[in-house]
Amino acid sequence: MKQVNAIIIVLILSVVAPQMAPATETVEVGGFEFDSVHRTVQADIPLRGQGLLRYMVFIKAYAGAFYMPSDVDPEKVLDSVPRRLELVYYHAITADDFAQATRKKMADNVSETEMASLAARLEQFNSLYRDVQPGDRYALTYLPGRGTELSLNGLRLGVVPGDDFAAAVFAIWLGPKPIDRSFKKALLGVT
Repeated sequence: MKQVNAIIIVLILSVVAPQMAPATETVEVGGFEFDSVHRTVQADIPLRGQGLLRYMVFIKAYAGAFYMPSDVDPEKVLDSVPRRLELVYYHAITADDFAQATRKKMADNVSETEMASLAARLEQFNSLYRDVQPGDRYALTYLPGRGTELSLNGLRLGVVPGDDFAAAVFAIWLGPKPIDRSFKKALLGVT
């Protein structure tokens, strides 16, 4: 009887297992894990690079992982291509601090005219922020035609439309004047 039950279990598993989604591998950055692929309804986006942002050399601020199709040149990172940035924080940060930093770093990377055209959408985006605690994870996901989604710990907070907005917000980390040049290179997987 035990052999019959074992055979039935093996047969069930052989039918069910191929239909199950393949396990996603992970990478570890600063004590946090990130998937090697981000799955969306449009496509799977592979991990491009990952890194650790430090403040004043010794203080860990956050660990990050960046996802972008492997056939996209790093110079085209702000073009209309699917991308995702996940950041996991080591310290508590208020929503207001996120909004102020976003406003400042976007202004560092775009012209005054562009900032003026983005103002309403920037305020919409900044209103999505929530306070975070150590271990919380923000994700920015841009899909062409859908806009830029902000999520916190997997919970969708909202979407802001526009290729121009996506380019400006991702420029905070990946633009001409990123928050940190070494972190930018790590995210893009370049040396």
